[in-house]
Amino acid sequence: MGSMIERIASLQDYDQYRDLHWEGSFEDYLQIVQSRPEVTRNAFQRVYDMIVSAGVEEYVDNKKKLFRYNFFRDEHGGGRDAVFGLDIPLMRLVNVLKAAAEGYGPERRVILLHGPVGSSKSTIARLIKKGIEDYSRTPEGALYTYTWVDLEGTGMVSGKDETTFASPMNEEPLRLIPPEWRERAIAQLGLGNDRHKVVVEGELNPACRFIFKHLLDRYAGDWGKVIARHIRVRRLLLSEKDRVGIGTFQPKDEKNQDSTELTGDVNYRKIAEYGSDSDPRAFNFDGEFNIANRGIVEFVEVLKLDVAFLYDLLGASQEHRIKPKKFAQTDIDEVIIGHTNEAEYKKLLANEFMEALRDRTIKIDIPYITRLSEEVRIYAKSFGRGKVRGKHVAPHTLEVAAMWALLTRLEDPKKHNISLLQKLKLYDGKLLPGFTQDTVKELRKDTKREGMDGISPRFVQDMLSNALVRYEEPTLNPFMVMNEIERGLKAHSLITSDEQRKRYTDLIGVVRREYEEIIKNEVQRAISADESEIAKLAANYVDNVRAHTLKEKVKNRYTGRDEEPDERLMRSIEEKIEIAESRKDDFRREIMNFIGALALEGKKFSWNTNDRLRRALELKLFEDKKDTIKFTSIVSNVMDRETQEKIDAVKTRLMRDFGYDEISAQNVLEYVSSIFARGDVKG
Repeated sequence: MGSMIERIASLQDYDQYRDLHWEGSFEDYLQIVQSRPEVTRNAFQRVYDMIVSAGVEEYVDNKKKLFRYNFFRDEHGGGRDAVFGLDIPLMRLVNVLKAAAEGYGPERRVILLHGPVGSSKSTIARLIKKGIEDYSRTPEGALYTYTWVDLEGTGMVSGKDETTFASPMNEEPLRLIPPEWRERAIAQLGLGNDRHKVVVEGELNPACRFIFKHLLDRYAGDWGKVIARHIRVRRLLLSEKDRVGIGTFQPKDEKNQDSTELTGDVNYRKIAEYGSDSDPRAFNFDGEFNIANRGIVEFVEVLKLDVAFLYDLLGASQEHRIKPKKFAQTDIDEVIIGHTNEAEYKKLLANEFMEALRDRTIKIDIPYITRLSEEVRIYAKSFGRGKVRGKHVAPHTLEVAAMWALLTRLEDPKKHNISLLQKLKLYDGKLLPGFTQDTVKELRKDTKREGMDGISPRFVQDMLSNALVRYEEPTLNPFMVMNEIERGLKAHSLITSDEQRKRYTDLIGVVRREYEEIIKNEVQRAISADESEIAKLAANYVDNVRAHTLKEKVKNRYTGRDEEPDERLMRSIEEKIEIAESRKDDFRREIMNFIGALALEGKKFSWNTNDRLRRALELKLFEDKKDTIKFTSIVSNVMDRETQEKIDAVKTRLMRDFGYDEISAQNVLEYVSSIFARGDVKG
């Protein structure tokens, strides 16, 4: 038994434990401040530094320089709370925190995350709370507070067994230096440097102020003796579970709400010990504002607060002060983050009595994602490869679900004569003929509320879960999910009109048709996947295009004779991607220019380098080879040995190149074969 305990104990890092539970004198702390002045940062500075310390990536999107903050990937938590596709809203949030850290004004505001349900508002707040908790345990995020010690015989504690009194609001130890000569003391000691200036604002909380004044009288005003004999500084570890530096307030029904939940209340048991309810030592500084000092307080559905609470919120944000019952205003240092949905925010705008709150609020819109690849990542966290036990999630299942969700959020394009599906592809960075990055910029500008309406990821996640349970097949495919979504729409509680429900249902049809095109494309590629043949066809096409463009002849590889370019061959390839006769010369010049540009960069042209040409070659090769596979025999399951071998080869390629398993490959092949057998093949 003992050996097992020892094995568990050996896992503990004693050095880390000692660092995290450091304790020393005020003199020791001053030496720490001298060497690392960042330990005195205020809450906004600490939160901003925490986010930036995780790393920042700079990138360009639609000719606009953007930043991606690695902190919101939640790498420390294994990506469980990772936020995807919201780089611009998160940039705005970090910019607000940066301005607040510099003291430019936002530190006196409530940061309000506003958006539709399920848009990651709570996740962002949770990430920041969890992040600051972890950051406080690192050397870079270290912060300190103090405890009164050796109080026996001073009259400051009620019982003989009590000799200490911890700062109830975990204040910065430098607040023990009286405000009237605090700035001079910091300057004389040379605390701070060019990067971190030591600035300590605010006064002691009522209980510590009471003890401090009493001890100062006891030692005839000798501040040095009070500090040397009765102050011990210790490392402060923020913890939401322990209610240290991180608070969360969730409104209840109006009858049960009490503002003392924010600012603390009298401890009636202590009144008997200290003799009066106006003695600050008999007060519990355990309201959410009190315990969140030095860190963060989150207000869940902040606009559902009773008016009495909002008064406390206004003072806490603007003045950085709260008013505990029967005591003077008390200084606090914390980031106040609230979040709300649109319905509650509209009520705020309509309420003329809430002007003061609106004036002290910085609203940051957190919309739904409008980029397909980012939406897919949300579902991949729970339903990606290897995440679903006992079932294979077929390729494009999550993509199809995400595609439908995004289409519900996008506004119909007003210009450029494009479909909603084309708009979705452009937003995702796809290149479509005739459209540029400027087109995407214009499309985004023409929208009013894009991303603020539509279906939330939660609904899609629920439908994926339902489909996994409903269907007993070992493979979950996109058709199952689309069927489940269609069923779920009939009972969706947030759809308010039949017109809206019909629109969302119609979009399932759009997605279904797009999925059919995707799998037809994959089957075509699997059939025409002989790279040596496609490379040979590409080389032949390029030789003829070069000769046609330069008005030269082509040497026949078999006869060795010079011949005119093979117009029939070139057109048979170009027609596969709908290059009109009138546009053939433009397309051929485009290909030659593309090859020339690669050569200038020292790169070699390959058949799959240009997407449009690759697609045309694959379709041409498929057209040439498809007759060797009898699609009707796949549908009827009656085939000869030669056809069976060819089908097995196609299935193998689908599994190897596209991620299908045996069952999903067979299903896709059968479905696409039924389309091909009807002759319904679209280039």
